[in-house]
Amino acid sequence: MSDAAIAELAPKIGVRNACDVVGVAQASYYRRHRLSPSPQRSAPLPHKDRPQPRALSESERSAILSELHSERFVDMAPTEVWATLLDDGRYLGSISTFYRLLRQAGESRERRRQATHPAAVKPELVANQPNSV
Repeated sequence: MSDAAIAELAPKIGVRNACDVVGVAQASYYRRHRLSPSPQRSAPLPHKDRPQPRALSESERSAILSELHSERFVDMAPTEVWATLLDDGRYLGSISTFYRLLRQAGESRERRRQATHPAAVKPELVANQPNSV
């Protein structure tokens, strides 16, 4: 009903005014009467498979790891390496980036010896006679 009224009024007062008079959103009218097919949406990609535009390139990753492995910084913590490079006027990445790259390379772990608790033994109560537990 509203489409017929809009089609009748549109040549006289225009589509926008006809939609206002009938009380139909102009976008809805055009959506129903579009001549071109609706655009096809691509299949969604999982977040891990999407290319990240700000991700470090392989050369940037290798530059950070080579600095961390260099003779100068081999015995220093990533935070100290980052600060020293910053003092030298070189910024390769954030501190968390240094730690993340080391973790991905399997080179970051707790260096102190960690205490391990012995396995808890389930107590067993044995009664040989009444009231002896």
